[in-house]
Amino acid sequence: MDIVSVTADGFRNLAGTLRAAPGLNVLWGDNGQGKTNWLEAIYLLATTKSFRAHQSQDFIAFGATAAHLRAEIARRAAPVTLDLRLEAGRKALFVNGKRVALSEYLGRLAVFAYGREALGVICGEPSERRRFLDRGIVSLKPAYVQALADYNRALKQKNALLRAAAEQPARRGWLDSLEDWNARLVELGTRLHVERAQYAALLDARLDARLFSAERIATRYLSSLEADLPATAEAFRAAMMERLARRREAELAVGHALVGPHRDDLAILMDGRDVARFGSAGQQRSALLVLTLGQLALYRERCAEPPVFLLDDLDAELDAGRVAALLDYLQDKAQTFVTTTKPGLVRGPARRQALCAGRFIEAADSARDEPDKPFSGMEMPPCDMPRSWPPS
Repeated sequence: MDIVSVTADGFRNLAGTLRAAPGLNVLWGDNGQGKTNWLEAIYLLATTKSFRAHQSQDFIAFGATAAHLRAEIARRAAPVTLDLRLEAGRKALFVNGKRVALSEYLGRLAVFAYGREALGVICGEPSERRRFLDRGIVSLKPAYVQALADYNRALKQKNALLRAAAEQPARRGWLDSLEDWNARLVELGTRLHVERAQYAALLDARLDARLFSAERIATRYLSSLEADLPATAEAFRAAMMERLARRREAELAVGHALVGPHRDDLAILMDGRDVARFGSAGQQRSALLVLTLGQLALYRERCAEPPVFLLDDLDAELDAGRVAALLDYLQDKAQTFVTTTKPGLVRGPARRQALCAGRFIEAADSARDEPDKPFSGMEMPPCDMPRSWPPS
């Protein structure tokens, strides 16, 4: 699949249309001009989530009441148009002009992103790594998002019940329904565990650090129930039921659920050691890049079309050698969008577009350069619009 165009209206500081080429697309300009915002728009159109903000109102431009994003996508079977309309607290999803549910929308555009915001996968809380796994699974199985939503909804209901019982012990008669919620969580949690454990194993088999480091990167799914729990429904179901019975009083005492896949984690190892604890900043970035490319490779293996790859702030995240190795690796594997303040770092064929205050400067767009020749248009064209707000 290839993005043909992305149009933004009322989204952050963006206006107009990004017209993309197959292969490599370079968005360049000074800091604060909206380069990252365009990548965020693409990611949001693909996943309905941002790699930065979490509230719909955060996306809407100052003074606007709504935002609208549209992507025209070329696919082998037939072209697809995606529309995402955002208002405070609401999202409306459209495929080819028809409003659809989330499960029908997802899977139309597959995007994998690398940037400093994603480093939480390596160094952040376990919830960041669970989301990393869940996004990868959804890229292959869009229907998984419904199982995830159902589990979270049941967990919220159980927590409300436990919290009420903890605050008002005299009303523990309400707990007749606790077993019903536990049964629901066991059933839904079983699918989450199996899908995550299997995906982590598939991903681990496709990790190749040779492009970026000599160390071996590995992943292993860590169940909170017991070490090395098999990735089978039977094993998980039995373990969760046993643990729920054992931790019942503890859950009642603290007022929230202590058992289930919402407490699981993903081990990310470099030569057998936890990269978050023992890896340097450069090794952590390399590990994240290897993981992201592993997801991309797994998607390409399982799906008929190549995905889209986003790389934010190219010159800040990678040195020149890794930039060259990465872009060479991505040739014919994904349509790629990178942002940079230094377009001369990117050698070879690419569509380069300059940005000023969220808009593309048509006169600065260059044709695809000759292979192996550095880009010569290093000077930013005149930009009379404000450069300092909002940040890119």
